[in-house]
Amino acid sequence: MKGHLFIETARASLMAGKGGNGCRSFRREKYVPRGGPDGGDGGRGGHVILRADNNVDSLLAFYYRPEWRAQDGGHGRGKKMHGRNGADLILKVPCGTVATDFTTGEQIADLVKENDEFIVARGGKGGLGNCHWLTSTHRAPMEHTPGEEGETRKVKLDLKIVADIGLVGFPNAGKSTLISVISHAHPKIAPYPFTTRYPVLGAMKPEGQSGGIIKVVDIPGLIKNAHTGAGLGYEFLRHIERTLVLVFIVDMAGMDGRNPSDDYLTLRDEIGRYNASLLKRPFIVAANKMDLPESAAFLKEFIKRTRCKPIPISALTGDGIAELKEAMIRLADASAE
Repeated sequence: MKGHLFIETARASLMAGKGGNGCRSFRREKYVPRGGPDGGDGGRGGHVILRADNNVDSLLAFYYRPEWRAQDGGHGRGKKMHGRNGADLILKVPCGTVATDFTTGEQIADLVKENDEFIVARGGKGGLGNCHWLTSTHRAPMEHTPGEEGETRKVKLDLKIVADIGLVGFPNAGKSTLISVISHAHPKIAPYPFTTRYPVLGAMKPEGQSGGIIKVVDIPGLIKNAHTGAGLGYEFLRHIERTLVLVFIVDMAGMDGRNPSDDYLTLRDEIGRYNASLLKRPFIVAANKMDLPESAAFLKEFIKRTRCKPIPISALTGDGIAELKEAMIRLADASAE
């Protein structure tokens, strides 16, 4: 396989372990003339647990292996020996993974933070040994029970990346260049549409400040009707749902023959059609490619039409980047309080 395969949706069949059987046994020891029942209980089957892990960034493991099974419990033994419990199967998923029951469509888990976990399928209880049936009148019980079957659950897993800031814009607006400048991310950068085919997560460290890392996600380019599935937008709009702040990156030079004002208004319309509540979030508009001569006239028109004053930047030359980073960090910190 060449490169990194990003999988954001997967289906999985998860099977918990079966409980061990209870034991039927009687004491057979020298000098113990009336040995009673001493059959032990079976062990519990292993649970299947989903756990969020910051070191996992894709649902790739479930793409190659859709079926998982936890360990069965051990059988009970004589001398009231309890069977071992089956080992739990812990499946690591990216932070931001939503688990939905595939049969009912019910959301069963939303694992947002590191080490968030959920038992998605419970192991079967162990069976009872015959010692449980001993009474004053029933001295030699033969009864014992088998272990219970573990739960089997088919789930759909969806990844919604957890980030503080989401970069949105049309293809070739310069988002990939920007995230490579403000963070340590290294996305593919090329002068053609849809170069970024999956979300890119970068970490931005406030310079000279004691604050924590700001996570920034670059969403693949949106186009008109993205909310209906056009382009790549529908698949990736979900990744801005968890962001605190949106940064609209606008190609202010109109390099692809588009009008910057139309681009911005279309972006807001598409996001609103996907999820209207996203438009209520704090946002910044960055007017990119201000190093090109065409941008000055477009910027005047943009301010007049949208009544929004963007931060002028050039991701290529670095002009305005410090001001943009400061505004992003300030807004992200305020939104997190």
